[in-house]
Amino acid sequence: MSRNVNHLKEKARWLSYFTVGYNIAEGAVSVIAGSLVGSVALIGFGFDSFLESLSGGVMIWRFKARHVLSHKQEERIEYRAIKLIGYSFFVFGTYVLYESLRKLYLQEVPDASLAGIFIAVFSLIIMPVLFYQKRKTARAMHSHSLLADSKQTLACMWMSVALLAGVGLHYLYGWWWADPVAGLFIVLFLFREGYHALKEAELCAC
Repeated sequence: MSRNVNHLKEKARWLSYFTVGYNIAEGAVSVIAGSLVGSVALIGFGFDSFLESLSGGVMIWRFKARHVLSHKQEERIEYRAIKLIGYSFFVFGTYVLYESLRKLYLQEVPDASLAGIFIAVFSLIIMPVLFYQKRKTARAMHSHSLLADSKQTLACMWMSVALLAGVGLHYLYGWWWADPVAGLFIVLFLFREGYHALKEAELCAC
């Protein structure tokens, strides 16, 4: 039983390492590519990826302890991890809300970017697999914090959909407003998940 728990914690750690590494790389490529073509949407997606890596960083901290912890210590760490992830949803959502409203108000037209389409498609391949593995591991461990983190990975997938819709529709049809409008829908999802994560922390009193 103990060996299985340790195996699950090790898997959770490696999933978190991959989350941080992938999102930092994705963020760097997105910001560089967005700067080269002058795409505000792509640069914003890059910043979103950097912020997503924070959730993975919280999970690395959450599962880094190799020593046997008491039930009370496990609960305390779980509680803090859930709250940090919940707050990161609101930080993430506030940024997306600001950028979406600003682009709509100023009518900023993103440049057509084929690179942005490739980045969004690649993310749409990676994120669903990562989400599934995190959710599966979280349920096996009964870890509320890892489950909340998996939902943030799902949010990142929807951000990829928004990027693909915004950049793709502008690239194909010149619809500049598609990206910020899609971003507003993502904000609702992020705020809802942040609320549920913080509510979960209060209910479990971990």
